[in-house]
Amino acid sequence: MRKIGASYFTGKCEFSVWAPEKDQMYLHLESPVEQIFEMKKTSDGYFITTLSNIQAGSRYRFAPNGSEKFPDPASHYQPEGVHGPSEVVDHNEFKWNNTSWSGLPLKDLIFYEIHVGTFSSEGTFEAMIPLLDELAETGINAIEIMPVSQFPGNRNWGYDGVFPYAVQNSYGGPQKFKEFVDAAHSKGIAVFLDVVFNHIGPEGNYFERFGPYFTNTYCTPWGNAINFDGEWSDGVREYFANSILHWYENYHLDGLRVDAVHMMFDNGAVHFWELVNEKLDKLRQKLGRSFYLIAESDLNSPRVTKSPVSGGWGFNVQWLDDFHHSLYVLLDKEGQERYEDFGQMEQLAKAYTDGFVHSGEYVKFRKRKHGSSSAGVSGDHFVVFNQNHDQVGNRVGGERLSMLVDFDRQKLAAAAILLSPYLPMLFMGEEFAADTPFFYFVSHSEEELIKMVVEGRRKEFANYKWEFDPPNPQEEETFEKSKLNWAQRKSGKHLVMLNWHKKLISIRHTHPVLQNFYKNDIRVTLFGEKGFVLHRKSSDEQHELICIFNLGSERESIVVPRRKTHWKKILDSRDPEWLEEESTLASNFPDSIFGGEVIYINELSVTVYEAADA
Repeated sequence: MRKIGASYFTGKCEFSVWAPEKDQMYLHLESPVEQIFEMKKTSDGYFITTLSNIQAGSRYRFAPNGSEKFPDPASHYQPEGVHGPSEVVDHNEFKWNNTSWSGLPLKDLIFYEIHVGTFSSEGTFEAMIPLLDELAETGINAIEIMPVSQFPGNRNWGYDGVFPYAVQNSYGGPQKFKEFVDAAHSKGIAVFLDVVFNHIGPEGNYFERFGPYFTNTYCTPWGNAINFDGEWSDGVREYFANSILHWYENYHLDGLRVDAVHMMFDNGAVHFWELVNEKLDKLRQKLGRSFYLIAESDLNSPRVTKSPVSGGWGFNVQWLDDFHHSLYVLLDKEGQERYEDFGQMEQLAKAYTDGFVHSGEYVKFRKRKHGSSSAGVSGDHFVVFNQNHDQVGNRVGGERLSMLVDFDRQKLAAAAILLSPYLPMLFMGEEFAADTPFFYFVSHSEEELIKMVVEGRRKEFANYKWEFDPPNPQEEETFEKSKLNWAQRKSGKHLVMLNWHKKLISIRHTHPVLQNFYKNDIRVTLFGEKGFVLHRKSSDEQHELICIFNLGSERESIVVPRRKTHWKKILDSRDPEWLEEESTLASNFPDSIFGGEVIYINELSVTVYEAADA
């Protein structure tokens, strides 16, 4: 890949910056000794200079046309924040302990979304390392970290990042991030990073001082779109495509989750994601490690995960929001106020058997038809979840699912995703029913921008007719309240919920039926008001499971699916060990049932049976 920014090689450093419409560019070394160097322009718009006798840790800026100086757009580290100088990083200096790590199969992953700043009291990469053992013990083997590219101040969700190659200084910078990735791999945990290529944050955004990174041909909720297909777009495409390779090669990441890909616009003959996949294929062969791309997409299009050879974008996986919406509105009576187009049991059944619920139907929220069918797309191309940073943080009170529904419904939600034919993802703390909120927070330094952010959040929530304003995202207290309370994990209902997740994850990892993602081996039968039977087979058809869910508040009866022999119970949410407290509502399910038999299903329960001759 083309090296941009500061590429360090043992005492020598090549500085490169793309600025095709500038006539001159000057490199200002600011430490350890102040020096100025004029850079040479190439035919494709890059300014380059190579210096000897320079050390990692040296700080620098660029001055387009010799005027005001700015940080490097491809900076790998901003130790003094978004407005300060960039720092030279030696990526060869770090000694990886787990050089034999080659990654994990995609189908085996249990994702866990983390925000570094609120995951621990310290809010750093280093403070996360001691917690890896607890995650591994739970069965979690894939951490998905919310964006860590340098953002303004020391607290932010990460979607206001302005240096897509740099690691946030307040989290620990490049060195500590590598130490965290290395430690995770030593525990058998893959590490994914959330990245943002659809916009650049407002504060510290100096991109336009260098080149035409943006276009007014398209508009996003955050302003002009990134220029992926207009004049001078070659340099922009290279910049973002090579940042993906940067994270893969220099940080040994296992993949990226790409934010809002539907807000990346490219009408060129060779789509941006086709370019990315071509580059990635070459680097995968060189490095010998797996690397996956996960999309957040609002399109409900199977094109996202199709191969570029077939006209697709080449993502390995995409988030399945329809699954969340279909399930959530059936668990929380107030859910339909947020998702007016959901609420039918048939929609949840379709989410299990097909994937996209909206696959060409008219959608009131969008005031048009939306989506296309994903019925033939294998389940391991989708990630499902009960909550994530958006679902929690975009509520006025930052409420997690544990703050919205009762204990039994939380258990049902966990079973619904972990027994599904999709890749499951938990939001940090979900596994122990954490009840600390997760708010939206920022730490900007520009007063006018702060006012815009605060007022923007207030107007956004006014649409939901909330009776109180959201907390001020700029106040540090909002951030502090969002930190996890790890002490909860050790006792009471929180420990019960943790053990429930461990049990479900263990079954998922070991039962052959739950290793099959083929849609034709899945059936869903509805019963009663809010009941369904999820019937799944192994790929060799030698094993079967029936997962009996009753999301309703009334007992229901079903006829057991017929088998040559009988069904044996392997999990029951009403067994005493899974109850929030001792109750007379403990299970009365038999340990064994027979095909054609009528059984009664407890309210708010899930029971799993396997074919006894399996």
